[in-house]
Order: sequence, then structure tokens, then C-alpha cells
Amino acid sequence: MIRYRNIHKSFDIPVLEGVDLEVETGEMFALFGPSGTGKSVLLKTTLALVIPDRGDVEIDGLSVYYGGPKTLEQVRRKIGFVFQHAALFDSLNVFDNVAMGLPEAELARMPRRDVARRVWDALETVNLEPREILAKIPSELSGGMKKRVGIARAVVGRPEILLWDEPTTGLDPINSAAVERLIKRLSTELEVTSLLVTHDVEGGLSMCDRVAMLYAGSLRFCGTPDEFRNSPDHVVQAFVDRAAAEAALDMALV
Repeated sequence: MIRYRNIHKSFDIPVLEGVDLEVETGEMFALFGPSGTGKSVLLKTTLALVIPDRGDVEIDGLSVYYGGPKTLEQVRRKIGFVFQHAALFDSLNVFDNVAMGLPEAELARMPRRDVARRVWDALETVNLEPREILAKIPSELSGGMKKRVGIARAVVGRPEILLWDEPTTGLDPINSAAVERLIKRLSTELEVTSLLVTHDVEGGLSMCDRVAMLYAGSLRFCGTPDEFRNSPDHVVQAFVDRAAAEAALDMALV
């Protein structure tokens, strides 16, 4: 469903150096790595939110970078993106924020009643009560509610693929666990392909079919959660051990 081919990207320094990765249809896939290693950059190349210096991304056989504007539009209709900090529009209420997730052409011709139904259904899907929050603006929502509204915006267009950029960032362990359960449920119920960039290694390992690790701009590991935990690679093991220690500290502080 998603294929990254020889992705290179530099800003002031190289960030991605020849990343090749495939995510299968219907798979839940997690991408790990130290901060600054390019996980979110790679995720954003999927939608051409970041343009690679070299390489291509294919979505269900369609080239993101060589297929032309119409193909890119077609690709984007297949994908819902959950941003790291929800990225809600501060001046819009919840209804309008979620409605922004509908494809522009579809939104323009859809009767207001149908838009309202789609938004309502999306909010219920993420366990929010529409009557209570539709008219609220983001500043009136808790951090966990903002995350859920961001997820509702990603699913309202009924995508085939969901991209999750650090969806539990800024949440306490209890809310993080709730969002992870939601991610797993949505990926199953909506029958989508999910690619999850996360710093929560244990959460990613517990819910994903396969995982990969980016390190120093390239792919260091790709395999099952068990293979990741038991990898003989000293870099992978150091990362696993550090993540486990941080998770234990977070739980001790709850």
C-alpha cells in the first residue's frame, strides 16, 4: 500500500539518506527512532508535505512525485493524517475543524446536512459526544479532546490509509494508553492501513504487526515486534532498554 523508494532529504544537514520501506495493505506499522532522526519527515513525504531531494513514494501503485497534480490529489484522498499536536485551527469550532478533513471537491458539493452527519459520525467514532463539543473552539478543549478531534478530522474523509505523527505526544500515560487503544480499534474497524510514528516504543510494539527503526538517516531495523525486542543489534537494544526505562519512570510519576 505504501512504498518509500530511496528517499533522501537534507535541510542544513542530511536527515534521510536512502530510505527504502514498504507497508502492506491492512497492516499496522510503527516507525521508531531517536529524536531528530527523520521519522516525521519521512511520514510527511507520503503526502508531499515535505518534498524529498531524491526518491519517490508510491501509494497503492501511484507515484506521489512523478504522477502529476491529479495523481497527487488522488493519493491525498486516500490518506488521513493525524498531526503531532492535533494542529487544529484556533479560530474554527470543532464542527468546522473536522469538516476540513473532507476532500475539498466533495465538501464543495455536499449538502450541509450531509456534512453535519459525516462530522457527527466521525466524532462518535473517536468517543466524543457531538452535542457537547461541536460549537467549542480548540482553546475550550482538554489536550486529550484536541487529540480526538484531530483524529476525527483524519477519519471523516473515510481514508484507506491513516498516518499518525506522534499521536500521544504531550499526554500523560493514562491518556496515552486511551489514545493507543483508539488507534488500534480504528485501524481494525475502519479496515485501514496504519503507519504510526511514535516515541512510545512499548505502545507501538503492543499494537503493531511490524515495526521499523530509523537511525542516522537510514533504516536500521524492520521486522516483527518480537524480532525487535530480541534483536542482537546493539543500537536497537540500547534504544529498547532506554525506552523501557523511560516508560517505567513515566508510570512511577503517575
